[in-house]
Amino acid sequence: MTASPPIRPPRPLRIYVVENDSDSRQMLTLLLMSWGHEVASASTMGEALQHLPGHRYDVLISDLGLPDGSGWQLMERLRELGAENAGYPIAMSGYGMGGDLEKSRAAGFRHHLVKPMDIEQLDRLLLEATRELDAGT
Repeated sequence: MTASPPIRPPRPLRIYVVENDSDSRQMLTLLLMSWGHEVASASTMGEALQHLPGHRYDVLISDLGLPDGSGWQLMERLRELGAENAGYPIAMSGYGMGGDLEKSRAAGFRHHLVKPMDIEQLDRLLLEATRELDAGT
């Protein structure tokens, strides 16, 4: 069985990654950059909250288990700050039970990826994000 060819978005995206594991954060950042995207990152909710309110990103990819909170709390704090500047938020976690998925949706995440992440699924989500952002939805 051969892998499907990548479905790259038609333009580079501005992506913000929040991941406390340095190896995972670096690997994801390098992957996204190799796909042509502009990537910034943080290792904690606090770092993300210091940076995100002053910047606009097309996509936010956030781990749910952070050392100083959760990705769900990050989304709540961003709303409280009026900094809903991540057009297409994606949660990622080692947990993918029904309750986790529902909690991610309720927090405002568009999708919930379970680690280890399916790279082809991430690729499809970034294409979907681009289409939605370009359509203004």
